[in-house]
Amino acid sequence: MQARKLGNSQLSVSAMGLGCMGMSEFYGARNDQESIGVIHHALDLGINFLDTADVYGRGRNEELVGKAIEGRRNQVVLATKFGNVRDEEGNFLGPNGRPEYVRKACEESLRRLQIDTIDLYYQHRVDRAVPIEETVGAMSRLVEEGKVLHLGLSEAAPATIRRAHNTHPVSALQTEYSLWSRDPEDEIISICRELGITFVPYSPLGRGFLTGKIKKVEDLQPNDWRRKGPRFQGENFQRNLDLVRRVEEMAGEKGCRPAQLALAWVLAQGEDMIPIPGSSRKSHLEENLGAFDVTLTSEDLARIDEVAPRGVAAGERYPETAMRMVNG
Repeated sequence: MQARKLGNSQLSVSAMGLGCMGMSEFYGARNDQESIGVIHHALDLGINFLDTADVYGRGRNEELVGKAIEGRRNQVVLATKFGNVRDEEGNFLGPNGRPEYVRKACEESLRRLQIDTIDLYYQHRVDRAVPIEETVGAMSRLVEEGKVLHLGLSEAAPATIRRAHNTHPVSALQTEYSLWSRDPEDEIISICRELGITFVPYSPLGRGFLTGKIKKVEDLQPNDWRRKGPRFQGENFQRNLDLVRRVEEMAGEKGCRPAQLALAWVLAQGEDMIPIPGSSRKSHLEENLGAFDVTLTSEDLARIDEVAPRGVAAGERYPETAMRMVNG
């Protein structure tokens, strides 16, 4: 497994991480036993960068990950997130960046994960009602106390990233980035590089769309959250299928799977990028790792730019209410 340095730290992490969100919620039925097997398989294959959050499954995902890494903590660089709040029924209430909440959320995550220290602690969504300096100041106190090693942000705007970094060094910025979500190329990636912050693309496979395995909405389970996503509905779905067909054609020419081509493209964007595709099956995990065997020439990259330019996807990334919480 290739390794990449986590920004503004001495940590070395696998060049591809594992997103654990879909193991507990959003993408259909859950199978904890199978998911723990996937995490163990990932560790066996050299993936040491695991990503979860307190909001996934309302804590259940952290509990799952904690159970999976029991006895293997020294093999894991563990990232979790706080600040994207839900009620007992699962309704999203919005972000919370108040200092007292930061501490409370961290203590609860440590308990669910059954660990003493979180390696990378992200603010999941920026709370515009609280100055970022106050939120990151509270996070930095967790570092001083040894409860957290390094800090990260998710879906933050360039000015917010700079202000946060001036308060305490930021190690990672997590934002959606893939062949059909290239907005971070406008400003986000450049400011991360200026400040030495690792860029962590989540949903690098377009929530599974870029794998070529979703041909119609009915391929998704009835309780799959993606059915509500603008890119998976109506005319948008059909237009986005056209993009997938072009990706499939290129993958066929390269002798690889569409998912491998999409991940190889993300990996080729720089050594300071660590994508975290989700996998709920061992076969999908192994397929994703095949991206390291795909070599993209400058001609390949230029052609991909033609096939999947910025703004190519039809529809917003999230429904309207969720879009209001990004780029904070």
